[in-house]
Amino acid sequence: MGKNRLFQYSPTKIGPYVYSLATVAMGVINLIWGDFEAGHQPIQAFGDHIPGREIFAYIAAAWLIGGGAAILLRQTAKWGAVALAVIYFIFAIFWLPRFYTVIPILGLRADVYIGLLTGVFEQLLLVAAAIIVYAYLVSDRSYWRQHVIPITRFIFGIGSVVFGLAHLTGVQSVAALVPAWIPLGGKVWTITTGIAFLLAGAAILTHLLDILASRLLAVMLLVFSALVLLPSLFDGSAGHVASGSNACNLAVVGAVWMFSELLKGYCRNLSNQV
Repeated sequence: MGKNRLFQYSPTKIGPYVYSLATVAMGVINLIWGDFEAGHQPIQAFGDHIPGREIFAYIAAAWLIGGGAAILLRQTAKWGAVALAVIYFIFAIFWLPRFYTVIPILGLRADVYIGLLTGVFEQLLLVAAAIIVYAYLVSDRSYWRQHVIPITRFIFGIGSVVFGLAHLTGVQSVAALVPAWIPLGGKVWTITTGIAFLLAGAAILTHLLDILASRLLAVMLLVFSALVLLPSLFDGSAGHVASGSNACNLAVVGAVWMFSELLKGYCRNLSNQV
């Protein structure tokens, strides 16, 4: 591949593009609002009066925009991947104080902690996607096949299980997000998608139909964007969190699709070696 061509795995694989453009969108959204998006970047967990918070928000916004754009160019993709891995890991850290601050407020409840884990793993999935981008660019392929695939498999597998448990332990709150016009009702779809998340996670962790499971997982998340998140941008209720949720979910869609292609490529290489 020429140095000046867009970084891509192949012309038919769009995961990196979805991940990149959604990341850039998150940066632009934060830049417009001049703050971190509370639904996925809860810096408020460290306090409501953090010195220089607005400046940090603008830095993070520029970081997302620069890193997201960088991974599309071969000559800058490696540094873009490192930048995104760092910033998304920082966002995951933002969630940690809430694991001990929520007890006095909400009590020691499984659904609360699973909800917090959902926030952490959303960001870790995006970290894993950056790792995948970096892995495609390093010369020692045997190393990342031995280490990167197990690490990303764990993150995507456990993350999917956590998402499923979040649906099943928070049926009422998740069901409220399902549009009323969808047949069968919100509770049915919340339970159904919760089970689907669990099955996808189990498949990824056990290597059983893991490529199919990860692809179906990406499709399901894309349907969430189309039916649940995207309409919020046009019903007059769009705010920072609603806009950020759309961008974050699409970034996760790209991340999961990239993971499925990583598994597919690895399986193809194994077949060629036999």
